[in-house]
Amino acid sequence: MLGTFPARDMVRKWLCSGVLDQGHLAPTERGSPQGGVISPLLMNVALHGMEQAAGVRYITTGANAGTVRPGSPVVIRYADDLLAFCHTRQEAEQVKARLAGWLAPRGLVFNEDKTRITHLDDGVDFLGFNARRYRGKLLIKPSKAAIKRIRARLSAEMKALRGANAEAVLQQFNPIIRGWTAYYRIVVSSKAFDALDDHMWKLTYKWAKFRHPHKPKRWIVRRYFGMFHPARRDQWVFGDRDTGAYLLKFAWAKIVRHTMVKGWASPDDPALAEYWAWRRGRKQPPLDRGRWRALIAQHGRCPLCGGLLLHADCEPQTPDEWEQWSTVTRLAIRKHAITTQTGPGTPHDTPTFRLIHTGCQRRLTRSVSTRPATCQQQPSGLA
Repeated sequence: MLGTFPARDMVRKWLCSGVLDQGHLAPTERGSPQGGVISPLLMNVALHGMEQAAGVRYITTGANAGTVRPGSPVVIRYADDLLAFCHTRQEAEQVKARLAGWLAPRGLVFNEDKTRITHLDDGVDFLGFNARRYRGKLLIKPSKAAIKRIRARLSAEMKALRGANAEAVLQQFNPIIRGWTAYYRIVVSSKAFDALDDHMWKLTYKWAKFRHPHKPKRWIVRRYFGMFHPARRDQWVFGDRDTGAYLLKFAWAKIVRHTMVKGWASPDDPALAEYWAWRRGRKQPPLDRGRWRALIAQHGRCPLCGGLLLHADCEPQTPDEWEQWSTVTRLAIRKHAITTQTGPGTPHDTPTFRLIHTGCQRRLTRSVSTRPATCQQQPSGLA
């Protein structure tokens, strides 16, 4: 039922237009089910203008254009999740009443079981974060529920890997660590990262003891722990002696503060393409230092095909999406060794690296392997 849904005529035509997949048209007669992949988009259409309805006021001119006016409430929304910051309880109740009246014509109501008014000194959880004021200072940290979930997942994954080798452990856990730290690196997460590293150490040591039940502790430590990271003097890094690969640590992630989006800036507005490109360019993606430097030196493009190495119109929005992004990126981009001459008369060449697409590397390898060998003709000895 669309009712008084905004742009309902266009949405109705869109929902009934069918799905085209590999040349086959599948009709859509029932619209979008609850929890469907387009539900967040429909919520964004329905809830567009919520800030104005809540009474949020922005500065429109001057150097502070796009920031909230002093004394105005602040509304943060992600799909159908909403968080409103107000100065008093009375103002919070007024904002809730205004939004309830604004939602009614759209056929929407607040879920009272999940809606509450609380003081900022007590804190509030939102999207895996906890916002709370400590002695007058607002700090945003990973929520206790999020930390509990990641600890439970790490324990379950390690239990499932009993009997596997160290390489399997690294392949399973490094993407999880990259994804979780990429999502929570924008807030006050140092203590949480340290606590998770302590938890991971206990899990890896317990895994090693289970794998070698008759070996002493010193043997296990020498076998699986050491200074595997070449740039860090940390002798308690879990790694594989055979390959030299090692387990990442949560605390190695650099804290990068989030920059607030200005005013009504939307990533779907073509007029603001340069603004969003600037925001993406000023923030380092969760890549290792070597890949990041090569990416900057190559201006983000593959030297073979000239295409972009990273396509990130919008950042991943959850730890699982960051984990998937990290895994796909490492599979799609490969380091390709090339040799550069260091100078005239130098006896040895210096190997350097460049980033190329995995598909470009396959085509390059295929062309080299299928290239016919050139035979040099020997002189016949005749004048």
